[in-house]
Amino acid sequence: MAALEVTCLTVLRAHLLDERRLERLLGLQRQTGIRLTLVVHRPRLTAALTRTLAATGHTTVETLPEARVLFYGGGTQLSCTPPSAAPAPWRWITLDALDRLVSYDSPRPCARACVPRPIVYQQRPAPLAPSPAQISHLAGRLHAATSHPARAAALAAAVVVRASFQQLVTARADGFDHAGGTLTLHDQARYTDGCAVYPVPAWASSFLHAAARYAHLTGAAFLLAAPADRPALLRLAETIKIRPPQPSSAWKGDRKGPVVWDWREQREALLH
Repeated sequence: MAALEVTCLTVLRAHLLDERRLERLLGLQRQTGIRLTLVVHRPRLTAALTRTLAATGHTTVETLPEARVLFYGGGTQLSCTPPSAAPAPWRWITLDALDRLVSYDSPRPCARACVPRPIVYQQRPAPLAPSPAQISHLAGRLHAATSHPARAAALAAAVVVRASFQQLVTARADGFDHAGGTLTLHDQARYTDGCAVYPVPAWASSFLHAAARYAHLTGAAFLLAAPADRPALLRLAETIKIRPPQPSSAWKGDRKGPVVWDWREQREALLH
């Protein structure tokens, strides 16, 4: 709900819910701020609903016209739209910022308190921002392909920060500032410009906000990824067809798979 920025939730047949499930729905409403509508298909509220709603601010309506006014704000009817055509198959999106996702560097989280500063790219180039069309496709594909908040947020962060996987592992829930639109990543050994605060654009902020809520609800130690999550993250990237710039066919040789993730790292290792 945080990632999709859902604002309304309607639950049909609410008279079938017991008090435990009703309390969970109200807890969800408090956490997310959504407008929750419970539809009861019977003349009166059940005892469970009466007890649960007694201590909660709510409005009760009994007729369809009243419900329309409350729900739509004046009786607006939903428009009937013809079904859309089948979506076009996904094409590969090549993003320069993903060229460091698989890196041989090994940033580690700080063992003690540090003072991160706004990022100044020195060890690597600043990421190139995706085009508006690429952002639209990327966000839509992430929503369609996974319901895991941390995995979606990790890929979004990799695109906006040009981060390696090891950098993503250093992110903590308290390192994301939703109001300020920033993400803190750590690098005690200064492989990648040290501990720094990175700006996060609005399109990626919703994914990171969802990951932060998920980490809070589950008590997860990692905001974006655990050390063992790299294969799953690369599989998700290939599922939604995003990749870094690819080498020539001659360089790729007989390598299997649709994406070569580490060719730039290998090329630089050979040059040095």
